[in-house]
Parts: sequence; structure tokens; C-alpha cells
Amino acid sequence: MYQAIVFLPLAGFLIAGLFGRAIGARGSEIVTTSFLGIAALLSWVAFFQVGFAGQTTIVELFSWISAGALKSSWTLRIDTLTAVMLVVVNSVSFLVHLYSIGYMNEDPHRPRFFAYLSLFTFAMLMLVTANDLLQMFFGWEGVGLASYLLIGFWYQKSSANAAAMKAFIVNRVGDFGFLLGIFALYKLTGTIGFDSVFAAAQGLVGKKIEFLGHQWDALTVACLLLFMGAMGKSAQFLLHTWLPDAMEGPTPVSALIHAATMVTAGVFMVARLSPVFEYSQTALTVVMFFGATTAFFAATVGLVQNDIKRVIAYSTCSQLGYMFVALGAGAYSVGIFHLFTHAFFKALLFLGAGSVIHAMHHEQDMRNMGGLASRIKFTYAMMLIGTLALTGFGIPFLHIGFAGFHSKDAIIEVAYASQNAMGPYAFALTVVAAAMTSFYSWRLIFMTFHGKPRWAGGHGHDDHAHADHGHAAKGHDDHAHAAHAHDDHAHDDHGHGHAHEPHESPAVMLIPLAVLAVGAVASGFSFAYWFADHHGVEQFFRHALFFRPDNHIMEAFHHVPGWVPWTPFVMMALGFVLSWYMYIRHPDMPGELARRHPALYQFLLNKWYFDELYDLLFVRTARALGRFFWKKGDGWLIDGFGPDGIAARVVDVTRGVVRIQTGYLYHYAFAMLIGVAALVTWFMFSGGLH
Repeated sequence: MYQAIVFLPLAGFLIAGLFGRAIGARGSEIVTTSFLGIAALLSWVAFFQVGFAGQTTIVELFSWISAGALKSSWTLRIDTLTAVMLVVVNSVSFLVHLYSIGYMNEDPHRPRFFAYLSLFTFAMLMLVTANDLLQMFFGWEGVGLASYLLIGFWYQKSSANAAAMKAFIVNRVGDFGFLLGIFALYKLTGTIGFDSVFAAAQGLVGKKIEFLGHQWDALTVACLLLFMGAMGKSAQFLLHTWLPDAMEGPTPVSALIHAATMVTAGVFMVARLSPVFEYSQTALTVVMFFGATTAFFAATVGLVQNDIKRVIAYSTCSQLGYMFVALGAGAYSVGIFHLFTHAFFKALLFLGAGSVIHAMHHEQDMRNMGGLASRIKFTYAMMLIGTLALTGFGIPFLHIGFAGFHSKDAIIEVAYASQNAMGPYAFALTVVAAAMTSFYSWRLIFMTFHGKPRWAGGHGHDDHAHADHGHAAKGHDDHAHAAHAHDDHAHDDHGHGHAHEPHESPAVMLIPLAVLAVGAVASGFSFAYWFADHHGVEQFFRHALFFRPDNHIMEAFHHVPGWVPWTPFVMMALGFVLSWYMYIRHPDMPGELARRHPALYQFLLNKWYFDELYDLLFVRTARALGRFFWKKGDGWLIDGFGPDGIAARVVDVTRGVVRIQTGYLYHYAFAMLIGVAALVTWFMFSGGLH
């Protein structure tokens, strides 16, 4: 069963990729989607089997590498953590495959698209089933490759190519640290197998490693290097810049990357290596700091974005920060719980946004929407459910609420109860981020589905500042106004979106929304009873996650003061009321605020100017350095002294000498006589003759 779960997506990739032209687009869709459906069904079977048994199963497939002390077998590690990830990856991927049948219906390259989707899924499955660091790295890089192919799927668009390269390069920065972390663990333990590394972790406490003339704590160095990889893959602060640009890919790709696969890989990796991270409090402090900072930073940027997909993208970035806050607190199971629930409601929001874009004939700018609630009622209902789940709608103490209420609020309570030095910082920032999350989520709903329609009869922004944003925003990312070329390059009608009335999506796109909506409501309850008693959740993950004997966070967060669980509820309500007041009650207010505070508005709209800063520090510097080596190193030094210098002079001399070779005997005889005369003269004047 486990082999089928992992390798069915690979089989779908090979069939669609190699024989797509032979079986056609419809055949490719059916094969890949059917295989993913079977894998998803088997994943749920495995989830319940492993969840109730609570045991770890090791399935060794074949020996992979054996070089001295380094040995690695291709092995599937199935425990409760893996089971949760199998459900998330295969369920969301299957629904994305199904949704794409309708969404990509007019794209002539569908076999390639579905092949890439299945490859992406297989790479993530290899990552989550890995039993050693090398196999995990294989899946890690496979996900990076597949994301590059999918983000740049419409390679005719220069923006898509740039976004794909950006994602690939930024992730290479993180992956460099991840690889060094793997090397460090191998150096310290002499093995890459998880069980062996975990067994040796406690013995590494206090061990030092010398680097740059200083003695560093070995475990901390290894953990921070590993976390650097997680920062890149899960788009944490400083290495987050690739994530919003990944929206250049088709919307189903956004749902797959942001909900189920690539961005959750870093969270999964830290949780999997919890036996190592648990013994480095410094590393956990750094993890919590970056998680809290990311949650806050991404939420501030999401407040003013106009592209419907980018708002949800920054929401993903923020929610990943929440997950790392839980991991930094040592509450690994709470972080995985939020990963689980987030997969359903975030995939719902992305696919719902795709349905809106489909209805609007490929328009993505929310300033050109409005009044859609009565036109696409089912999509509106699904987006409402996703928004309620994301904002954490629920009633504290009654444990009644949507998925985000159970998982996100638990993280805020964990941050408060944490003994981590960054606990107060994380608590404050996640509470503020909760209010902003509610604000920008309802802002998306109000701008898209409510108010006066801004799509009929042309672009018109309606002459009002619902746009919050006048055209001051040159920083609208340089992409947002490319709405007609924006999302679905595959369709022929893109330039005429405003000439058509909005329409509801076909059933093949709406069914996945309905299934995900069930998950957005019920996925919180699925784990809630394990969290009702801290011993229950520790029992569920007892063979998959590690808690030090003195780590009592799972008990402590159940005993926080009564006002703490009410705090995210108040923030959620505050964000909703403020958003309603600004976008429904007084729709001119956003534009007025933007005009009054242009510096702050531009700062947020331009994403804290990280792209510009990185362009100045790295891109232009690298370009200038490359130009210097090209002009001075290659041109002046190498060419100047090589081909254009010494070599050229040798050629010139050779050409001169060749001219002497006339072929006439009397020329040679004359030259010999001149030589003899010169020789005799030299001997006479040098005293050589007596």
C-alpha cells in the first residue's frame, strides 16, 4: 500500500510526460488524476491505520548508496507525522488535479502541465517518507525543480520566467545552508539515518565545533544551518521574496505550492528533526523569532495588495510564520496541526480565487471586481468558508469554530505559555497579525464580492478610491496591471475580460471547492479531541515527534489565563469590523488614508522594499562584479596578455619570418654570406682571432 501511495504519482508523471502526445490531453488528465485519487484514498487508509496503531513502519525498497561508512537505502518511513503529510499532500494534490481539468481546459499543453503536477507530488512524497537525510534532500531538491517548471509553465511570459528563476535561486540560498547542516550532522554523528542521528543527539549537548577561530556549540550550528534551508523552502523573513512572485504560475500551481507541498516542507523538516532541535534552545529561539517576524511582516504587506492571488500568497507566508512559532516553542504537534488545517482552507482560498479569475475572464486586480456575490454564488459561499477558517472564527472555551480557530489560536496560546526567550515577542506579533489577517481577508471578500460592480463596461475604477490605491502605486509589483496577460496565458479571450459578464465555473472546478470546504470546517475537529488533553496529542505523535522530559509546553498552554484565548477572537472581530467600515460603510476611506500617508502606503505596497534592497545589494553587485571580471579580467588581463597580447605578437613575428622564406636559392646564399661576414667581424673586434 505504501509503495502505491508514493509511486502512483511518479507513474502518472511518466505516462503523461513520455506518452502525452500519444494519449492526448484528456488521457493525460484521466491517468494522472485517477492515480492521485487512488493515492489519496490509500493515504486516508494509512492515516487511520497508523494513527490508531501509533507505530513506525519501515519499508526498505533497495540499497542506494554504500561508500565507506556512508550507507543509504531507499526506504519509506511511515509514522503518524508521515501519515498526516500523506493525507495533506495527496488529498490536496488530487483536488488540484481535478480542478485543473476545468481550469486549464483551453491550454494546449495540458499533458505537460499534469505531468509536472504529478512530479511535484512525487517529490514531496519522497521528502515526507524519507528515513535519512540524503533521501529527504533528494525530495527537497525535487520539489524545487518541479516548482521551477510549474511557476514558469507559461514560459512565453518573461514575468513567469523571472518568477521561476527567482524561486529557484532564492531556494538555492537556503538549500546551501541545509546541505551544510546535513554535512554537520554527518560529521558529528557519523551517520545520516534518522534513528541513528536521533539516538546520538543528546550526546552532542555541550560539544563544540571550531569555525573561523571560534568555538561554537555544535548542535546549535547544525540546527541553524538546517533551519536556513527551512527559511528558504517555507519562505520565512529574509528568504520570503520568491513566494509572492510564484503567483505567475497557473492558479492550481499556487494552491499546490502554498497549501500542500513546497512551503510546508520546511515546517515538516524541523518537526521531523525535533529530537535534534530539542537540545538546542538557542536554535529554537531563532526559529521562534523568524516565525513571529514573518507572521507580522507578511500580514502588513497583505493589507494593501490588489492582486487577489497575492493577498492569499502573503497570507500563506504569514501562516507559515505561525507554524514556526509553535515549533520554536517546542510544541511541534501544534505546528503540524496548523499545517494540516491550513492545507485545506488555503487550498480552498486559492482555488476559489481561481474560480473568481475564471469568472472575470482572467482579471486578477480586485479593483476591477466588486458585486460578484450575486453572480457566482457558489464560489462566494466557498470563499466565505475559507475566510472564516483563515481568520479563526469560533467561540473560545466552547471549542466550536472553523479549522483556523482550533489550530491558529492554539499557537497564540502556546506563544504565551512558552518559556522561550522570544515568547512575549512572538505572542505580541501573532496577536497583531491575527487582527491584520482578519482585516485583509475580509477586505478581499468585500472588494471582490460586494459593493458596486467595477467590471461592467470597461476597466473603470468607478472614480472612487475603493482602490485604496490610486495609481500612485507604481509599486503594484509591475505585474498586477498585466491582468490580461496575467493568469491564464492559455486562453484566447484574455484581452476582453470586461466585455463579458461574470459566470460561474464548471462543476469539475466547483466539486474540489466543496470538498475543501468540508476540510476547512471539519479538519479542526479531527484533531481537536487529541488536543483536549495534552497527553492525547503526545500519544498520537509519540513515535514521530520528540519532547524533552522537561518540555511541558503541551500542558502549560492549557492553563494560560482566561483572557488569552479571547485575545485572537477579539482581534478577529476587530479586523472584520474595521474592514467592513472601510470598504462597505465608507469606501472612500482607504484611498483617503493612502493619500494622507503616502510613505507608509508605498512602504507596504512595495513589500518593505525587500526586492529593491536585494536588487541593490546582490543583483546589481553581482552584475557589476561580473562586468568587472568580463571587461578587466577576461578582456584586459586574459585577452590582453593572451590572445590579443603575447599570442598576437607571436603571430605577427611568425608572419614576418614567413616573408623571409622566398624559396629563391640566391636569397639564401646572400643571407649566409651576410651571416659569415657578421661572424668574422665579431671575432675580429672581440679578440677572438690572433
